[in-house]
Amino acid sequence: MFDSLSQRLNRVVKNLRGQGRITEENMQDTLREVRMALLEADVALPVVREFIEHIRQRAAGEEVFATLTPGQALIRIVRDELTRIMGEANSALDLRTTPPAVVLMAGLQGSGKTTTAAKLARRLKEQDRKSVLLVSADVYRPAAIEQLAVLGREIGVDVFPSHAGEKPTDIAGAALQHARTQFKDVLIVDTAGRLHVDAQMMEEIRALHAAVNPVETLFVVDSMMGQDAVNTARAFNEALPVTGVIVAKTDGDARGGVALSVRQVIGKPIKFLGVGEKTGALEPFFPDRVASRILGMGDVLGLIEDVEKSVDRDKAMEFADKLRKGKGFDLNDLREQMQQMRKMGGVAALVAKLPGMTELPRQAMEQTGDVQMKKMTAIIDSMTPQERRFPDLVKASRKRRIALGSGTEIQDVNRLLRQFDQMQKMMKKMGKKGGIAGLMRNMKRNPPPGMPF
Repeated sequence: MFDSLSQRLNRVVKNLRGQGRITEENMQDTLREVRMALLEADVALPVVREFIEHIRQRAAGEEVFATLTPGQALIRIVRDELTRIMGEANSALDLRTTPPAVVLMAGLQGSGKTTTAAKLARRLKEQDRKSVLLVSADVYRPAAIEQLAVLGREIGVDVFPSHAGEKPTDIAGAALQHARTQFKDVLIVDTAGRLHVDAQMMEEIRALHAAVNPVETLFVVDSMMGQDAVNTARAFNEALPVTGVIVAKTDGDARGGVALSVRQVIGKPIKFLGVGEKTGALEPFFPDRVASRILGMGDVLGLIEDVEKSVDRDKAMEFADKLRKGKGFDLNDLREQMQQMRKMGGVAALVAKLPGMTELPRQAMEQTGDVQMKKMTAIIDSMTPQERRFPDLVKASRKRRIALGSGTEIQDVNRLLRQFDQMQKMMKKMGKKGGIAGLMRNMKRNPPPGMPF
């Protein structure tokens, strides 16, 4: 998400770095480029106009025109304005009510409501330690009822049974009563997808809202819809007391115009981003962090949170203790580290949150990172336990067997062993070179060729 916008804005800033000062002339050229970047990202025209005018007014001050670093000055202004139009700060779910707190999911057909409902349930269960009940009121698509039941079993959350012949209001009412008797903290109601021009369906969801009186009414929007998403959000907001927005399928959209437009157009905060197909791929929306990522500054806080959430602390401590005692680094350790990275979304997801990485093509990141990492894991899985502990045992005949078992070539096995040898040497230097900090400095000076990170 935001890939194309990030690359375009970074080119604009690079052009300014060659200028001695910001002047009226180069500011006009810069604003024209920023305007085109936003329009190409499918940002709503009224939002683009307001955004450009705010930048123009702020850049007109003596402080900016007199600066000796015009690129940095513009970055600061654009970052502040991006943060402002996206909502300033994170807006968390407000579940402060007598349990169960009801969360109603609304949106168009195919926007990803059912999957998003399951993602939200998993997050509330694992991150907030809430007892959650899911229910589907989509009586027009029986597959949606079954889909939610399957997702509920996958994430370990109870799903209240419903059937296509029932009324949505009856389903929701019965689910609410069941949630009360089972002492559930949260009830998430998945609704049928509907077109905003369908008056009958919009009336149905209004009746459903009145029946359960939700504390949160979340509009789920497909990020790839572009301008239509903004118009739809406006229509739903007029029909229902929407409290927040979840932008789904952001991993499939390089533009990001919906996230930049919807908050400004309907005045309701974006609460979460759907960043992948898996049930754990739901991130809270922080406008300041997203603005920094758009401008190539990374999201270090988000990266730290990903590490804390995904990394097994006991295994990490065990690994560190092993290195400290000089017990060596073997292929089992390498495999474990790659598994930890995949839990955090893979190399592409991690690199996207590192400063200065916006100009790296996404396809290149995936090819040199996640794809390579899967291949390396398959090779290690094809080895015997003894070969993983003592890679020096892997000679010609064993390499042929391992390549055949992993579906790779002998050259791939040789490449893995060379890369592992380089990593092993660096690990041995950790104690002498200042631990992990020293290792990172060494890797920055002499990165192992072809490594997935």
